[in-house]
Amino acid sequence: MKYSGVWIPLVTPFLDGGVDYGSLDRLVDHYIARGVSGLVPLATTGEVPTIADDEYFPVLERVLTRVNGRLPVVAGLSGNDTRRVAAKMKALEKYPLAGALVPCPYYNRPDQRGIYEHFSALADAAKLPILVYNIPYRTGRNILNGTIRRLAALPTVRGLKDSCGDIRQSMELLLDPPPDFSILTGEDILWFDSLCLGGDGGILASAHLATAKFVGIYEAVKANDVEKALGLWRTLAPLVPALFEEPNPAPVKHCLKKLGLIRSDEVRLPLTPISDGLKERLDAVLGGLS
Repeated sequence: MKYSGVWIPLVTPFLDGGVDYGSLDRLVDHYIARGVSGLVPLATTGEVPTIADDEYFPVLERVLTRVNGRLPVVAGLSGNDTRRVAAKMKALEKYPLAGALVPCPYYNRPDQRGIYEHFSALADAAKLPILVYNIPYRTGRNILNGTIRRLAALPTVRGLKDSCGDIRQSMELLLDPPPDFSILTGEDILWFDSLCLGGDGGILASAHLATAKFVGIYEAVKANDVEKALGLWRTLAPLVPALFEEPNPAPVKHCLKKLGLIRSDEVRLPLTPISDGLKERLDAVLGGLS
């Protein structure tokens, strides 16, 4: 498939230490009703580093059951041991998924050869489509465009979530993309810019809020109505930076609780709830969006 539009990297709601499945159901229904293109559970915004092994597949199954085929789902899949990631990738094949979102291995910091071989091994292990996730500030390694182009030649590597943090690198790829390869921004602040440069869409934590406006920007750009898209983007300008003042997804969870979409803004250590000062600023921004 071609990945495009607004994708939500779902938060994992917690309540009293466990997963709050009722709130998870509510989120799924809410975002489907807002016209998003797809959902990505169990990624960074879903706090996957603190999701236990016996929670990962139940969360995925609950999302897929609630979605019930209404839109595509891509599962977050991370790790720095290629063998274990490949085994989990194989296990995901039995689910009706549109793919797996896979970051560069973290901490062991492979060079470009190791990065390529890691994704190549995953492509060999399973037929599930792969979205490469380039986010160097979390993994310690940037996947260079030359490596991305090599990966795009692999049959199951179908796209990129680009959070490289270098606008020049992003622009170079957007202006000359590999054929039949989706480029989705993961830099929320570059949502409008990326679309205007030919990007296919985005996987955006901030689109948990004011979702219809994010969708509206995508639709307006694709209809060549840049003026309308820019007008919508101006209304979101105060929101996006505020959501990343403190570690994601704690600010998003505060807002979702404030809006009644989840019962608790609970996060798992080492993340902590947001500061009182940020709560006040976010509450003011939310009031301005309504």
